[in-house]
Amino acid sequence: MKIGVLALQGDFDLHRKALARIGVSSVEVRKAEQLEEVSGLVIPGGESTTLLKLMDAWDFIPALGRFHGAGRPIFGTCAGLILLAREVAHPAQRSLGFIDITAERNAYGRQKESFETELGADLGQGHVRFKAVFIRAPRIRRLGPAVRPLAELGGECVMARQGSVLVAAFHPELTEDLTVHQYFTAMVRAAPPAPAHMVDLAAGGPDGSTG
Repeated sequence: MKIGVLALQGDFDLHRKALARIGVSSVEVRKAEQLEEVSGLVIPGGESTTLLKLMDAWDFIPALGRFHGAGRPIFGTCAGLILLAREVAHPAQRSLGFIDITAERNAYGRQKESFETELGADLGQGHVRFKAVFIRAPRIRRLGPAVRPLAELGGECVMARQGSVLVAAFHPELTEDLTVHQYFTAMVRAAPPAPAHMVDLAAGGPDGSTG
């Protein structure tokens, strides 16, 4: 099993180091065709508008649609959460729409208001606590009915999952705590093998139909 870390911009190297510490092989994904070689993908924090422009420039959008359509797990942190959301607010922004949430950008304040805290969640093996760093973090303002909240801070969801898509408003890679990366790795291991012909959701399916 090999997990890809989108390496267009942001703190991708720290995610690779976290995966290495739990014994998982990873690769920097810089070209869309590399998605064919990985079982899961991490979209790191960074600048969501810059990441979106680079995704367009390198033709990642349709490739990510096929990757998601094949059921391969995707984990988005901070800016990655924004890109995976169905709706983005303050300001509105185009996104991939793979998880039915509304994300509000930079809603936890400016860089100087960054903070580290401890969160609690039931990640399938009982309640666990883990560390999380919030830096210009987005807020999840709406959860769709199919979205499962996993962790909260101050009564607000900060980590959620819908099927093969996991999002976190914080940066687990900035701590020594490997709980969240272990959870995502378990998602990747449990995912069914990708079909030979991945469904191109971005194009509306192989027969041109939609959802």
